[in-house]
Amino acid sequence: MDQKYAIEVENVSMHFNMSSEKIESLKEYFLKLAKGKLFFKDFVAVSDVSLKIKKGEVFGIVGTNGSGKSTLLKIISGILTPTTGKVTIDGTIAPLIELGAGFDGELTARENVFLNGAVLGFERQFLEDKFDEIIDFAELHDFLDLPIKNYSSGMVARIAFAIATVVKPDILIVDEILAVGDFLFQEKCKKRIQSLMEGGTTVIMVSHSIEQIEQMCDRVLWIEKSIPKMIGPTMEVCAAYKGLANGQ
Repeated sequence: MDQKYAIEVENVSMHFNMSSEKIESLKEYFLKLAKGKLFFKDFVAVSDVSLKIKKGEVFGIVGTNGSGKSTLLKIISGILTPTTGKVTIDGTIAPLIELGAGFDGELTARENVFLNGAVLGFERQFLEDKFDEIIDFAELHDFLDLPIKNYSSGMVARIAFAIATVVKPDILIVDEILAVGDFLFQEKCKKRIQSLMEGGTTVIMVSHSIEQIEQMCDRVLWIEKSIPKMIGPTMEVCAAYKGLANGQ
């Protein structure tokens, strides 16, 4: 791998087998399976994507709903294994993809800091040392001993973001995190992301807010219905994407 790149994606495609008919129960599923009457159709979520992201670059991904943006992020994060192609990573990754993944709704926020931190690979002593810093950022002092199943999505976003960014990762992957929570928290997240960027962290982000992409990204990939349409300078790609929305 070229040392100047944090991420190299080579001819990556992702296929899913989807049932071609509605199955009402597990019993019906196994009966059809036993009789050889269970049929699937191939769904292509990501089709032949190749890209290279430089170390310290802020890279955006845009596209309409269902175009494969989040699937591509999961492949880069290692959550999903591509059907074909490969991804090469140079550095540690902090993925903010599915907020609350690695959380237990029955546990309190206090307990989930240690659970989620362990999922991200942090040692318990490290989390104990950083606990106050995490809670200060999340602004959840009054809700520490409340089970997070009672949290709003914005509160879950706060604590998930605070844990994942308590250290400077080499690569930060962000999927719509800035769309969750109130305006003040969104601004707080943006400032922390910007400080990570200034410290050399590579950032990949998906957002439906073109304004956020335009403000924060160096380059952008436009993926549409699984197919990469365009990759290049932010304003150029965003202009083309906005042209789609405007019917141009």
